Amino acid sequence: MEIIHRQEAIHKEKPDGTRVDYYLQQEYELHYNEIPPRTVQEWHSHSTIEELIFIVGGSIEARWLENGEVHKETAKKGDLIRVGDTAHTFANIDKETASFIVIKLVLAGKNNSQIFKEDKIPTKPIKSD
Repeated sequence: MEIIHRQEAIHKEKPDGTRVDYYLQQEYELHYNEIPPRTVQEWHSHSTIEELIFIVGGSIEARWLENGEVHKETAKKGDLIRVGDTAHTFANIDKETASFIVIKLVLAGKNNSQIFKEDKIPTKPIKSD
């Protein structure tokens, strides 16, 4: 087991006030974002990366391009956004800071859902007292 403490993450504060802690690993990236009220992040897309956004506090408005049109939908605490290959941005249109976790993966196109469901092996702890 390894615990990566927050002070070990790569910390960035963007010009718009967004604060990000990046936890970059060999096979995935996880980062924790705090986006201030009334802030819109820059538009971008990914050619290879699968990006998932899990809202942990507040809400954000997801904006994406599809068939030449901008679409918008609000995601709130507990919601998961699967970005796909669309051009996208996120906006905090509320009065409080929104926080979310971003998970970036490079997928191999294999369905591993059964492994995720079943790969838990009960283990009895060894007494350490």
